[in-house]
Amino acid sequence: MDIDKARFNMVEQQIRTWDVLDPEVLDLLFAVKREDYVPPAYRLLAFADLEIPLPNGERMWTPKLEARVLQELRIRRDDHVLEIGTGSGYLSALLAARGAQVTSVEIDRRLHDEARAKLARLAVEGVSLACGDGARGWGSDTYDAIVLTGSTPVLAESFLEQLKPGGRVFAVVGEPPVMKARMTHWVAEGSHASEDLFETSISPLRNAPTPARFEF
Repeated sequence: MDIDKARFNMVEQQIRTWDVLDPEVLDLLFAVKREDYVPPAYRLLAFADLEIPLPNGERMWTPKLEARVLQELRIRRDDHVLEIGTGSGYLSALLAARGAQVTSVEIDRRLHDEARAKLARLAVEGVSLACGDGARGWGSDTYDAIVLTGSTPVLAESFLEQLKPGGRVFAVVGEPPVMKARMTHWVAEGSHASEDLFETSISPLRNAPTPARFEF
């Protein structure tokens, strides 16, 4: 397979057509090699428009979703970013390549260990990894941006409490078959505004909070 041609086709046919036009984001897709983060058995599918299987039933986002979210987050140099769900480590590397300091939390020990080894082998700087359950927030630090890589039926209030002034949270909110990719912005102390960007459906975070159900 011609890797460079496949990458170029991915950008031109999948990503640009999904309104990802930020030149810095597009440049990163050539600089940060996606195939380095895909499990070896699926390397030939690294640029395909599909979710690639990861160990223990998890999946990588499609390339167009990774690129679109990176664009929508509008990461600035020296932003502190919280990522819930390290997965393959690819999005962590993209965020760090934009100049962010990334704290990435993964509940699955195998995925955590594999991502740590990958990022170390590829000499990726600016990513701090933790193994634990971040579905309802993580620690006590505050962040410029927070991204959840698994869906959640409802967004835990704790994520909003962990935003710095001007910060934003990206999360896919809802339940199958239709979920909303939602960006929530800090407006003022105790005040937030949400914008639904598009519809999608991705696997949920483990232990994601669920809405209260009425019981008779």
